[in-house]
Amino acid sequence: MEKLLPLHKRLYLYQKERFPILANGIMITAFTFSAISYSRICRAAEGFIGLQDFLIGIFTCFSYFLLLRIFDEFKDQEEDALYRTYLPVPRGLVTLTELKYLGFIIAAIQLSIILLFQVEMLGLYVIIMVYLLLMAKEFFVPQWLKKRQIAYITSHMMIIPLIDLYSSGLDWEIGGHNSHFGIAWFMLVSFINGLVLEIGRKIRTKESEEEGVVSYTKLYGTNKAIWIWLGLITATLISVMGAMVYAGYGLKPMMIIPCIYVLCIAPAISFKLKPTIKKSKLIEIASGIWTVLMYLSLGAIPMIKNLIA
Repeated sequence: MEKLLPLHKRLYLYQKERFPILANGIMITAFTFSAISYSRICRAAEGFIGLQDFLIGIFTCFSYFLLLRIFDEFKDQEEDALYRTYLPVPRGLVTLTELKYLGFIIAAIQLSIILLFQVEMLGLYVIIMVYLLLMAKEFFVPQWLKKRQIAYITSHMMIIPLIDLYSSGLDWEIGGHNSHFGIAWFMLVSFINGLVLEIGRKIRTKESEEEGVVSYTKLYGTNKAIWIWLGLITATLISVMGAMVYAGYGLKPMMIIPCIYVLCIAPAISFKLKPTIKKSKLIEIASGIWTVLMYLSLGAIPMIKNLIA
């Protein structure tokens, strides 16, 4: 039985199901690199930040998202026990006590590293940790938020632009510079992209709906859910173009983004015409591809081009 396995093996199985380290590590590294890169490009700074600061930034951002996953296990424990008994915590693969101690260890390592190597980042670190704790407590209005799904996801999605602020701070805060308006553009893109991901993974066919599990097709119906998702991905497109104009990117990279947009919205349009489980999965995949490509287009690719030029 998996419950009898050693802790390290149980945690390995847990991450495979709930927070795949490799997949999340790649995405968060791209996210962090792009936020730093976009900030430096906006400031017309030469080169990139030091390797040590970058690696610490990746670890901190990765562990923020891991803490968010752990906090969600506590927040959702009652509903998971009722409706999602197949998940790791309700089926007993790991316990909430084990996850609590893991969370304490992660936070202690984060704080120690920042105090030792990046004390300039302490203020931004504290802001995010306070927000994470407020999220864990549902901002002390859990019932109010539960009845208002839009307010719920909006309040929780704010953590993404805050982590953007931290990531970009690895450029301007450590470098002793002032923050700049370009950060607001990047934060806006991240916020809307987060909503694209959230809604995209919860668009389902009628036969794949689960009791007690929130989906946007269940809340709003298939047509409205698809229109909401399309509206959000379109808003991201506009925001990305605005961010590119602010950073002074040329016309060529800006012409590529609408082409990616057309490819990514195709599964949603097809799902709207004829919903299938396969198409709903394609919307989730398209949401992820769109998000990664937008981050790469805004920061990573232009920075790599500058570094090898």
